[in-house]
Amino acid sequence: MDLRRHLFTDHRHRAPLVAAVTGLLLTGISACSSGSSASTDVSLAALPSSDQTRLSAYYDQAPKWHKCGASGFECATLRAPLDYEKPSGGDIELAVSRKKATGPGKRLGSLLVNPGGPGGSAIGYLQSYAGIGYPKKIRAAYDMVAVDPRGVARSAPVTCLDGKQMDTYTQTDVTPDDAGERSKLSAAFDTFASGCETKDRTSRRILPHVSTVEAARDMDLVRAAVGDEKLNYVGASYGTFLGATYAGLYPERVGRLVLDGAMDPSLSARDMNRQQTAGFETAFTSFAKDCVARADCPLGTGTPDQAGKRLKSFFTKLDRTPIATGDPNGRTLGEALATTGVIAAMYDEGAWPQLREALTSAMKKGDGAGLLALSDSYYERDPDGTYTNLMFANAAVNCLDQPPSFTSAKEVEDALPSFEKASPVFGTGLAWSSLNCASWPVKATGEAHRITADGAAPILVVGTLRDPATPYPWAKALAGQLSSGRLLTYDGDGHTAYGRGSDCIDGAINTYLLTGTPPKDGKRCS
Repeated sequence: MDLRRHLFTDHRHRAPLVAAVTGLLLTGISACSSGSSASTDVSLAALPSSDQTRLSAYYDQAPKWHKCGASGFECATLRAPLDYEKPSGGDIELAVSRKKATGPGKRLGSLLVNPGGPGGSAIGYLQSYAGIGYPKKIRAAYDMVAVDPRGVARSAPVTCLDGKQMDTYTQTDVTPDDAGERSKLSAAFDTFASGCETKDRTSRRILPHVSTVEAARDMDLVRAAVGDEKLNYVGASYGTFLGATYAGLYPERVGRLVLDGAMDPSLSARDMNRQQTAGFETAFTSFAKDCVARADCPLGTGTPDQAGKRLKSFFTKLDRTPIATGDPNGRTLGEALATTGVIAAMYDEGAWPQLREALTSAMKKGDGAGLLALSDSYYERDPDGTYTNLMFANAAVNCLDQPPSFTSAKEVEDALPSFEKASPVFGTGLAWSSLNCASWPVKATGEAHRITADGAAPILVVGTLRDPATPYPWAKALAGQLSSGRLLTYDGDGHTAYGRGSDCIDGAINTYLLTGTPPKDGKRCS
Protein backbone atom coordinates (compact mmCIF):
# COMPACT_ATOMS: atom_id res chain seq x y z
CA MET A 1 0.00 0.00 0.00
CA ASP A 2 1.38 3.39 -0.97
CA LEU A 3 -0.48 5.96 1.05
CA ARG A 4 2.47 8.12 1.82
CA ARG A 5 2.75 10.26 -1.26
CA HIS A 6 -0.63 10.10 -2.70
CA LEU A 7 0.27 11.88 -5.84
CA PHE A 8 -1.16 15.29 -6.29
CA THR A 9 -2.91 14.96 -9.59
CA ASP A 10 -5.75 16.45 -11.57
CA HIS A 11 -7.93 13.39 -12.10
CA ARG A 12 -9.65 14.27 -15.31
CA HIS A 13 -7.31 12.43 -17.65
CA ARG A 14 -8.47 9.12 -16.18
CA ALA A 15 -11.42 7.11 -17.46
CA PRO A 16 -14.44 7.69 -15.20
CA LEU A 17 -15.42 5.03 -12.68
CA VAL A 18 -18.91 6.49 -12.44
CA ALA A 19 -20.65 9.06 -14.54
CA ALA A 20 -20.16 11.77 -11.94
CA VAL A 21 -16.41 11.25 -11.69
CA THR A 22 -14.16 12.65 -14.37
CA GLY A 23 -11.41 10.29 -13.33
CA LEU A 24 -9.94 9.13 -10.08
CA LEU A 25 -6.24 9.20 -9.48
CA LEU A 26 -5.36 9.42 -5.83
CA THR A 27 -2.48 11.72 -5.12
CA GLY A 28 -0.39 12.58 -2.15
CA ILE A 29 2.63 13.70 -0.23
CA SER A 30 5.00 15.15 -2.70
CA ALA A 31 8.13 15.44 -0.65
CA CYS A 32 10.03 13.92 2.22
CA SER A 33 12.11 15.75 4.76
CA SER A 34 13.99 14.75 7.85
CA GLY A 35 13.15 17.94 9.68
CA SER A 36 9.98 18.74 11.56
CA SER A 37 10.13 22.52 11.44
CA ALA A 38 7.12 24.24 9.94
CA SER A 39 8.98 26.11 7.23
CA THR A 40 12.36 27.29 6.04
CA ASP A 41 14.10 30.56 5.29
CA VAL A 42 15.93 29.06 2.28
CA SER A 43 14.72 30.57 -1.01
CA LEU A 44 14.98 29.23 -4.55
CA ALA A 45 17.40 31.37 -6.54
CA ALA A 46 16.79 32.40 -10.13
CA LEU A 47 19.10 31.02 -12.79
CA PRO A 48 21.41 33.46 -14.63
CA SER A 49 20.25 34.61 -18.06
CA SER A 50 23.52 33.29 -19.48
CA ASP A 51 22.26 29.78 -18.83
CA GLN A 52 20.36 29.78 -22.12
CA THR A 53 23.51 30.66 -24.03
CA ARG A 54 25.47 27.92 -22.28
CA LEU A 55 22.79 25.42 -23.27
CA SER A 56 22.14 26.82 -26.77
CA ALA A 57 22.39 23.38 -28.38
CA TYR A 58 19.22 22.45 -26.48
CA TYR A 59 17.46 25.80 -26.72
CA ASP A 60 17.87 26.01 -30.50
CA GLN A 61 16.03 22.76 -31.27
CA ALA A 62 13.23 22.74 -33.85
CA PRO A 63 10.76 19.97 -33.00
CA LYS A 64 9.63 17.71 -35.83
CA TRP A 65 5.91 17.37 -35.29
CA HIS A 66 3.90 14.39 -36.48
CA LYS A 67 0.31 13.27 -36.04
CA CYS A 68 -0.38 11.15 -32.98
CA GLY A 69 -3.21 10.07 -30.74
CA ALA A 70 -6.67 11.46 -31.38
CA SER A 71 -7.48 13.74 -34.29
CA GLY A 72 -5.77 17.12 -34.18
CA PHE A 73 -2.89 16.17 -31.88
CA GLU A 74 0.77 16.22 -32.82
CA CYS A 75 3.82 14.79 -31.07
CA ALA A 76 7.55 15.38 -31.11
CA THR A 77 10.63 14.73 -29.01
CA LEU A 78 13.17 17.16 -27.60
CA ARG A 79 16.63 16.48 -26.28
CA ALA A 80 17.49 17.58 -22.76
CA PRO A 81 20.76 17.13 -20.88
CA LEU A 82 20.66 14.29 -18.39
CA ASP A 83 22.55 16.58 -16.00
CA TYR A 84 22.16 20.32 -16.54
CA GLU A 85 25.38 21.00 -14.67
CA LYS A 86 27.28 18.55 -16.92
CA PRO A 87 25.55 18.74 -20.30
CA SER A 88 28.34 16.79 -21.96
CA GLY A 89 27.31 13.75 -19.94
CA GLY A 90 24.61 12.62 -22.34
CA ASP A 91 20.98 13.39 -23.19
CA ILE A 92 17.50 12.14 -22.53
CA GLU A 93 14.46 12.46 -24.78
CA LEU A 94 11.40 14.39 -23.66
CA ALA A 95 8.04 13.53 -25.23
CA VAL A 96 5.96 16.57 -26.20
CA SER A 97 2.46 16.88 -27.63
CA ARG A 98 0.32 19.76 -28.81
CA LYS A 99 -3.02 20.66 -30.34
CA LYS A 100 -2.96 23.90 -32.30
CA ALA A 101 -5.24 26.78 -31.46
CA THR A 102 -8.59 26.34 -33.14
CA GLY A 103 -9.39 30.03 -33.60
CA PRO A 104 -11.00 32.26 -34.59
CA GLY A 105 -9.41 35.29 -33.04
CA LYS A 106 -5.97 36.28 -31.90
CA ARG A 107 -3.57 33.48 -31.04
CA LEU A 108 -1.96 34.01 -27.63
CA GLY A 109 0.83 31.46 -27.94
CA SER A 110 1.07 28.12 -26.19
CA LEU A 111 -0.50 26.98 -22.93
CA LEU A 112 1.49 24.25 -21.19
CA VAL A 113 -0.55 22.00 -18.90
CA ASN A 114 0.45 19.56 -16.17
CA PRO A 115 -1.99 17.43 -14.10
CA GLY A 116 0.31 16.82 -11.16
CA GLY A 117 1.83 13.77 -9.57
CA PRO A 118 4.68 13.68 -9.57
CA GLY A 119 4.21 10.92 -12.07
CA GLY A 120 1.05 11.96 -13.89
CA SER A 121 1.35 11.91 -17.68
CA ALA A 122 0.86 15.43 -18.99
CA ILE A 123 0.46 14.10 -22.53
CA GLY A 124 -2.24 11.70 -21.37
CA TYR A 125 -3.98 14.59 -19.62
CA LEU A 126 -3.70 16.82 -22.70
CA GLN A 127 -5.01 14.27 -25.18
CA SER A 128 -7.86 12.91 -23.05
CA TYR A 129 -9.00 16.07 -21.27
CA ALA A 130 -7.29 19.46 -21.56
CA GLY A 131 -6.96 19.49 -25.35
CA ILE A 132 -10.64 18.71 -25.82
CA GLY A 133 -12.26 19.68 -22.52
CA TYR A 134 -10.77 23.05 -21.59
CA PRO A 135 -13.11 25.97 -22.35
CA LYS A 136 -13.56 26.51 -26.08
CA LYS A 137 -12.32 30.10 -25.92
CA ILE A 138 -9.09 28.97 -24.26
CA ARG A 139 -8.49 26.31 -26.91
CA ALA A 140 -9.30 28.86 -29.60
CA ALA A 141 -6.60 31.23 -28.39
CA TYR A 142 -3.83 28.87 -27.32
CA ASP A 143 -1.92 25.96 -28.74
CA MET A 144 -2.47 23.38 -26.00
CA VAL A 145 0.89 21.79 -25.13
CA ALA A 146 2.17 19.13 -22.73
CA VAL A 147 5.48 17.49 -21.95
CA ASP A 148 5.79 14.32 -19.91
CA PRO A 149 8.29 15.25 -17.19
CA ARG A 150 11.55 13.33 -17.12
CA GLY A 151 11.06 9.91 -15.57
CA VAL A 152 7.34 9.90 -16.42
CA ALA A 153 5.37 7.91 -19.02
CA ARG A 154 6.96 8.64 -22.42
CA SER A 155 9.99 10.62 -21.17
CA ALA A 156 12.70 8.17 -20.01
CA PRO A 157 10.29 6.46 -17.60
CA VAL A 158 11.39 5.05 -14.26
CA THR A 159 10.45 1.39 -13.79
CA CYS A 160 10.63 -0.43 -10.45
CA LEU A 161 8.39 -3.51 -10.19
CA ASP A 162 6.36 -5.73 -12.49
CA GLY A 163 2.61 -6.18 -12.15
CA LYS A 164 2.70 -9.13 -9.75
CA GLN A 165 5.27 -7.40 -7.58
CA MET A 166 3.13 -4.27 -7.49
CA ASP A 167 0.09 -6.32 -6.50
CA THR A 168 2.08 -7.55 -3.52
CA TYR A 169 3.42 -4.11 -2.71
CA THR A 170 0.04 -2.37 -2.77
CA GLN A 171 -1.32 -4.92 -0.27
CA THR A 172 1.51 -4.35 2.24
CA ASP A 173 0.25 -3.69 5.76
CA VAL A 174 1.09 -0.09 6.69
CA THR A 175 -0.42 -0.27 10.16
CA PRO A 176 2.08 -2.73 11.68
CA ASP A 177 1.06 -4.22 15.02
CA ASP A 178 4.35 -5.82 16.04
CA ALA A 179 8.05 -6.08 15.22
CA GLY A 180 7.45 -8.75 12.58
CA GLU A 181 4.98 -6.60 10.66
CA ARG A 182 7.29 -3.58 10.94
CA SER A 183 10.09 -5.67 9.42
CA LYS A 184 7.82 -6.75 6.55
CA LEU A 185 6.90 -3.14 5.86
CA SER A 186 10.54 -2.04 5.80
CA ALA A 187 11.38 -4.98 3.52
CA ALA A 188 8.63 -3.93 1.10
CA PHE A 189 10.06 -0.41 0.92
CA ASP A 190 13.54 -1.89 0.39
CA THR A 191 12.31 -4.10 -2.46
CA PHE A 192 10.58 -1.19 -4.16
CA ALA A 193 13.61 1.09 -3.88
CA SER A 194 16.02 -1.60 -5.06
CA GLY A 195 13.81 -2.35 -8.04
CA CYS A 196 13.87 1.27 -9.17
CA GLU A 197 17.66 1.10 -9.32
CA THR A 198 18.03 -2.34 -10.89
CA LYS A 199 14.91 -2.99 -13.02
CA ASP A 200 16.39 -1.57 -16.23
CA ARG A 201 19.16 0.65 -17.55
CA THR A 202 16.89 3.65 -18.20
CA SER A 203 15.75 3.77 -14.59
CA ARG A 204 19.26 3.41 -13.23
CA ARG A 205 20.51 6.24 -15.44
CA ILE A 206 17.65 8.68 -14.89
CA LEU A 207 17.09 8.08 -11.16
CA PRO A 208 19.55 10.77 -9.92
CA HIS A 209 18.10 13.34 -12.35
CA VAL A 210 14.31 13.44 -11.92
CA SER A 211 14.08 16.36 -9.50
CA THR A 212 11.41 19.02 -9.81
CA VAL A 213 14.09 21.63 -10.53
CA GLU A 214 15.34 19.61 -13.50
CA ALA A 215 11.78 19.08 -14.77
CA ALA A 216 11.18 22.84 -14.55
CA ARG A 217 14.32 23.47 -16.58
CA ASP A 218 12.99 21.02 -19.17
CA MET A 219 9.82 23.13 -19.38
CA ASP A 220 11.93 26.11 -20.41
CA LEU A 221 13.31 24.09 -23.30
CA VAL A 222 9.73 23.40 -24.37
CA ARG A 223 8.89 27.11 -24.10
CA ALA A 224 11.74 27.94 -26.44
CA ALA A 225 10.93 25.10 -28.83
CA VAL A 226 7.35 26.31 -29.38
CA GLY A 227 8.62 29.85 -29.98
CA ASP A 228 7.23 31.64 -26.93
CA GLU A 229 9.12 34.35 -25.09
CA LYS A 230 7.19 33.67 -21.89
CA LEU A 231 5.63 30.55 -20.44
CA ASN A 232 1.86 30.33 -20.07
CA TYR A 233 0.92 27.43 -17.84
CA VAL A 234 -1.85 25.68 -15.90
CA GLY A 235 -0.59 23.27 -13.26
CA ALA A 236 -2.75 21.28 -10.88
CA SER A 237 -1.75 19.74 -7.57
CA TYR A 238 1.95 18.79 -7.70
CA GLY A 239 1.92 20.70 -10.99
CA THR A 240 1.71 23.86 -8.86
CA PHE A 241 5.06 23.03 -7.30
CA LEU A 242 6.48 22.44 -10.76
CA GLY A 243 5.06 25.73 -12.02
CA ALA A 244 6.17 27.70 -8.98
CA THR A 245 9.64 26.21 -9.33
CA TYR A 246 9.72 27.38 -12.94
CA ALA A 247 8.74 30.87 -11.79
CA GLY A 248 11.48 30.86 -9.17
CA LEU A 249 14.13 29.83 -11.69
CA TYR A 250 12.94 32.06 -14.56
CA PRO A 251 10.85 34.92 -13.11
CA GLU A 252 11.40 37.13 -16.15
CA ARG A 253 9.95 34.42 -18.43
CA VAL A 254 6.68 34.05 -16.52
CA GLY A 255 3.63 34.73 -18.63
CA ARG A 256 0.24 33.69 -17.26
CA LEU A 257 0.60 30.99 -14.61
CA VAL A 258 -2.33 29.27 -12.90
CA LEU A 259 -1.40 27.11 -9.90
CA ASP A 260 -4.53 25.17 -8.87
CA GLY A 261 -4.50 23.07 -5.69
CA ALA A 262 -1.27 24.60 -4.49
CA MET A 263 1.57 23.10 -2.49
CA ASP A 264 3.67 24.97 0.06
CA PRO A 265 7.31 24.27 -0.89
CA SER A 266 8.61 25.73 2.37
CA LEU A 267 7.24 22.88 4.50
CA SER A 268 9.34 19.96 5.61
CA ALA A 269 7.81 16.77 4.33
CA ARG A 270 7.06 15.51 7.79
CA ASP A 271 4.92 18.58 8.35
CA MET A 272 3.55 18.30 4.84
CA ASN A 273 2.60 14.66 5.44
CA ARG A 274 0.99 15.54 8.75
CA GLN A 275 -0.95 18.47 7.31
CA GLN A 276 -2.13 16.42 4.37
CA THR A 277 -3.23 13.73 6.81
CA ALA A 278 -5.40 16.38 8.46
CA GLY A 279 -6.66 17.34 5.00
CA PHE A 280 -7.91 13.82 4.36
CA GLU A 281 -9.64 13.86 7.74
CA THR A 282 -11.35 17.12 6.80
CA ALA A 283 -12.50 15.63 3.51
CA PHE A 284 -13.71 12.46 5.21
CA THR A 285 -15.64 14.51 7.76
CA SER A 286 -17.38 16.30 4.90
CA PHE A 287 -18.21 12.95 3.25
CA ALA A 288 -19.37 11.44 6.55
CA LYS A 289 -21.59 14.42 7.36
CA ASP A 290 -23.31 13.92 4.01
CA CYS A 291 -23.44 10.14 4.41
CA VAL A 292 -25.02 9.89 7.87
CA ALA A 293 -27.87 12.11 6.71
CA ARG A 294 -28.83 9.51 4.09
CA ALA A 295 -30.88 6.39 4.63
CA ASP A 296 -28.43 4.24 2.67
CA CYS A 297 -25.29 5.30 4.58
CA PRO A 298 -23.22 2.17 5.36
CA LEU A 299 -21.56 4.01 8.26
CA GLY A 300 -24.85 4.35 10.12
CA THR A 301 -26.31 7.44 11.73
CA GLY A 302 -24.99 9.94 14.22
CA THR A 303 -22.00 12.24 13.92
CA PRO A 304 -19.08 12.19 11.45
CA ASP A 305 -16.85 11.20 14.36
CA GLN A 306 -19.00 8.14 15.04
CA ALA A 307 -18.96 7.28 11.35
CA GLY A 308 -15.17 7.51 11.36
CA LYS A 309 -14.94 5.12 14.30
CA ARG A 310 -17.13 2.60 12.46
CA LEU A 311 -14.95 2.86 9.36
CA LYS A 312 -11.77 2.46 11.41
CA SER A 313 -13.29 -0.62 13.08
CA PHE A 314 -14.05 -2.06 9.64
CA PHE A 315 -10.45 -1.47 8.55
CA THR A 316 -9.25 -3.29 11.66
CA LYS A 317 -11.44 -6.29 10.80
CA LEU A 318 -10.02 -6.35 7.28
CA ASP A 319 -6.51 -6.29 8.73
CA ARG A 320 -7.35 -9.59 10.44
CA THR A 321 -9.60 -11.13 7.79
CA PRO A 322 -9.63 -9.80 4.20
CA ILE A 323 -12.79 -10.28 2.12
CA ALA A 324 -13.36 -11.59 -1.39
CA THR A 325 -13.37 -9.34 -4.44
CA GLY A 326 -13.90 -11.69 -7.37
CA ASP A 327 -10.55 -10.55 -8.77
CA PRO A 328 -9.29 -12.99 -11.43
CA ASN A 329 -5.79 -12.78 -9.95
CA GLY A 330 -7.06 -13.82 -6.54
CA ARG A 331 -6.58 -10.50 -4.76
CA THR A 332 -8.66 -10.04 -1.63
CA LEU A 333 -9.55 -6.77 0.05
CA GLY A 334 -7.49 -6.15 3.16
CA GLU A 335 -7.01 -3.00 5.17
CA ALA A 336 -4.41 -1.56 2.82
CA LEU A 337 -6.43 -1.68 -0.41
CA ALA A 338 -9.65 -0.70 1.37
CA THR A 339 -8.06 2.39 2.89
CA THR A 340 -6.64 3.39 -0.47
CA GLY A 341 -10.07 3.00 -2.06
CA VAL A 342 -11.72 5.23 0.53
CA ILE A 343 -9.06 7.92 0.26
CA ALA A 344 -9.33 7.83 -3.54
CA ALA A 345 -12.97 8.87 -3.33
CA MET A 346 -12.08 11.88 -1.19
CA TYR A 347 -10.68 13.65 -4.24
CA ASP A 348 -14.04 14.37 -5.83
CA GLU A 349 -17.40 14.67 -4.08
CA GLY A 350 -18.88 13.27 -7.29
CA ALA A 351 -17.42 9.92 -6.20
CA TRP A 352 -19.25 9.89 -2.86
CA PRO A 353 -22.24 7.86 -4.16
CA GLN A 354 -19.81 5.30 -5.55
CA LEU A 355 -18.01 5.14 -2.23
CA ARG A 356 -21.25 4.64 -0.32
CA GLU A 357 -22.13 1.77 -2.64
CA ALA A 358 -18.66 0.23 -2.37
CA LEU A 359 -18.68 0.46 1.43
CA THR A 360 -22.18 -1.01 1.59
CA SER A 361 -21.10 -4.01 -0.49
CA ALA A 362 -17.93 -4.51 1.55
CA MET A 363 -19.34 -3.93 5.05
CA LYS A 364 -22.74 -5.58 4.66
CA LYS A 365 -22.25 -8.18 1.93
CA GLY A 366 -18.57 -9.10 2.24
CA ASP A 367 -17.91 -8.05 -1.36
CA GLY A 368 -14.78 -5.92 -1.75
CA ALA A 369 -14.94 -5.43 -5.52
CA GLY A 370 -16.06 -1.80 -5.36
CA LEU A 371 -13.32 -0.63 -3.02
CA LEU A 372 -10.77 -2.62 -5.03
CA ALA A 373 -11.84 -0.78 -8.19
CA LEU A 374 -11.31 2.56 -6.47
CA SER A 375 -7.90 1.45 -5.23
CA ASP A 376 -6.89 0.21 -8.69
CA SER A 377 -7.77 3.60 -10.14
CA TYR A 378 -5.46 5.24 -7.61
CA TYR A 379 -2.56 3.00 -8.57
CA GLU A 380 -3.34 3.19 -12.31
CA ARG A 381 -3.63 -0.60 -12.44
CA ASP A 382 -5.19 -1.86 -15.64
CA PRO A 383 -7.52 -4.90 -15.81
CA ASP A 384 -4.72 -7.00 -17.32
CA GLY A 385 -2.68 -6.56 -14.14
CA THR A 386 -0.18 -4.05 -15.48
CA TYR A 387 0.55 -0.66 -13.94
CA THR A 388 1.61 2.63 -15.46
CA ASN A 389 4.84 4.07 -14.10
CA LEU A 390 3.00 6.71 -12.05
CA MET A 391 3.88 5.24 -8.66
CA PHE A 392 7.49 4.64 -9.68
CA ALA A 393 8.04 8.19 -10.90
CA ASN A 394 6.20 9.53 -7.89
CA ALA A 395 8.59 7.94 -5.43
CA ALA A 396 11.63 8.76 -7.56
CA VAL A 397 10.85 12.48 -7.66
CA ASN A 398 9.73 12.74 -4.05
CA CYS A 399 12.75 10.96 -2.63
CA LEU A 400 15.09 13.15 -4.68
CA ASP A 401 13.41 16.47 -3.92
CA GLN A 402 13.96 16.23 -0.15
CA PRO A 403 15.69 13.94 2.37
CA PRO A 404 13.66 11.14 4.01
CA SER A 405 10.78 12.15 6.22
CA PHE A 406 11.65 9.32 8.59
CA THR A 407 14.82 7.23 8.68
CA SER A 408 13.77 4.61 11.23
CA ALA A 409 10.76 2.88 12.72
CA LYS A 410 11.54 4.60 16.01
CA GLU A 411 11.07 8.02 14.41
CA VAL A 412 7.71 6.95 13.03
CA GLU A 413 6.60 5.60 16.40
CA ASP A 414 7.53 8.88 18.07
CA ALA A 415 5.47 10.81 15.50
CA LEU A 416 2.42 8.54 15.57
CA PRO A 417 0.46 10.52 18.20
CA SER A 418 0.58 13.69 16.12
CA PHE A 419 -0.50 11.86 12.95
CA GLU A 420 -3.30 10.04 14.75
CA LYS A 421 -4.47 13.34 16.21
CA ALA A 422 -4.50 14.82 12.71
CA SER A 423 -6.61 11.90 11.49
CA PRO A 424 -8.00 9.20 13.76
CA VAL A 425 -9.09 7.28 10.64
CA PHE A 426 -6.01 7.52 8.39
CA GLY A 427 -3.19 8.82 10.60
CA THR A 428 -1.45 5.55 11.49
CA GLY A 429 -1.13 4.34 7.90
CA LEU A 430 -0.05 7.71 6.58
CA ALA A 431 2.68 8.01 9.21
CA TRP A 432 4.16 4.57 8.52
CA SER A 433 3.90 5.13 4.78
CA SER A 434 6.22 8.12 5.13
CA LEU A 435 9.11 5.76 5.86
CA ASN A 436 9.48 4.84 2.19
CA CYS A 437 12.38 7.16 1.30
CA ALA A 438 14.55 5.81 4.12
CA SER A 439 16.14 3.16 1.89
CA TRP A 440 16.15 5.14 -1.37
CA PRO A 441 19.26 4.34 -3.42
CA VAL A 442 19.93 7.94 -4.49
CA LYS A 443 20.71 10.70 -2.03
CA ALA A 444 18.29 13.62 -2.11
CA THR A 445 19.52 16.70 -3.97
CA GLY A 446 16.87 19.17 -2.78
CA GLU A 447 15.49 20.63 0.42
CA ALA A 448 12.44 22.56 1.58
CA HIS A 449 12.56 26.15 0.37
CA ARG A 450 10.51 29.27 -0.21
CA ILE A 451 9.74 30.51 -3.71
CA THR A 452 9.43 34.26 -4.23
CA ALA A 453 9.97 34.62 -8.00
CA ASP A 454 10.85 38.30 -7.64
CA GLY A 455 10.06 40.24 -10.79
CA ALA A 456 7.54 37.76 -12.19
CA ALA A 457 4.24 38.83 -13.72
CA PRO A 458 1.12 38.19 -11.59
CA ILE A 459 0.74 34.48 -10.75
CA LEU A 460 -2.71 33.11 -9.90
CA VAL A 461 -2.76 30.65 -6.97
CA VAL A 462 -6.00 28.73 -6.42
CA GLY A 463 -7.01 26.94 -3.22
CA THR A 464 -10.05 24.86 -2.26
CA LEU A 465 -11.22 25.12 1.35
CA ARG A 466 -11.82 21.38 1.89
CA ASP A 467 -9.20 20.01 -0.48
CA PRO A 468 -7.99 16.65 0.89
CA ALA A 469 -4.61 16.42 -0.85
CA THR A 470 -3.41 20.02 -0.94
CA PRO A 471 -4.92 21.67 2.15
CA TYR A 472 -6.11 25.23 1.72
CA PRO A 473 -3.44 26.77 3.99
CA TRP A 474 -0.84 25.67 1.43
CA ALA A 475 -2.42 27.89 -1.22
CA LYS A 476 -2.40 30.82 1.17
CA ALA A 477 1.25 30.15 1.99
CA LEU A 478 2.39 29.90 -1.63
CA ALA A 479 0.47 33.02 -2.65
CA GLY A 480 2.13 34.82 0.25
CA GLN A 481 5.62 33.66 -0.70
CA LEU A 482 5.35 34.63 -4.37
CA SER A 483 6.11 38.32 -4.75
CA SER A 484 3.38 38.58 -7.42
CA GLY A 485 1.04 35.89 -6.08
CA ARG A 486 -2.73 36.42 -6.24
CA LEU A 487 -4.94 34.10 -4.17
CA LEU A 488 -8.27 32.80 -5.52
CA THR A 489 -10.35 30.74 -3.05
CA TYR A 490 -12.98 28.10 -3.81
CA ASP A 491 -15.41 27.33 -0.97
CA GLY A 492 -15.97 23.71 -1.93
CA ASP A 493 -14.99 20.06 -1.59
CA GLY A 494 -12.63 17.92 -3.60
CA HIS A 495 -9.19 18.39 -5.08
CA THR A 496 -8.47 21.51 -7.21
CA ALA A 497 -11.07 24.00 -8.46
CA TYR A 498 -10.77 24.80 -12.19
CA GLY A 499 -13.37 23.05 -14.30
CA ARG A 500 -15.28 21.63 -11.32
CA GLY A 501 -18.53 23.52 -11.84
CA SER A 502 -17.95 26.94 -10.28
CA ASP A 503 -18.69 29.65 -12.84
CA CYS A 504 -16.99 32.13 -10.51
CA ILE A 505 -13.73 30.18 -10.42
CA ASP A 506 -13.74 29.31 -14.10
CA GLY A 507 -14.59 32.86 -15.12
CA ALA A 508 -11.77 34.34 -13.07
CA ILE A 509 -9.21 31.89 -14.43
CA ASN A 510 -10.39 32.20 -18.03
CA THR A 511 -10.26 36.01 -17.87
CA TYR A 512 -6.73 35.86 -16.52
CA LEU A 513 -5.58 33.43 -19.22
CA LEU A 514 -7.20 35.44 -22.01
CA THR A 515 -6.37 38.99 -20.87
CA GLY A 516 -3.57 38.67 -18.34
CA THR A 517 -5.70 40.40 -15.71
CA PRO A 518 -5.87 38.37 -12.48
CA PRO A 519 -8.80 38.59 -10.09
CA LYS A 520 -8.47 40.78 -7.04
CA ASP A 521 -6.19 39.17 -4.50
CA GLY A 522 -8.27 37.23 -1.99
CA LYS A 523 -11.34 36.78 -4.23
CA ARG A 524 -13.63 33.99 -2.95
CA CYS A 525 -16.00 31.82 -4.96
CA SER A 526 -18.46 29.03 -4.26
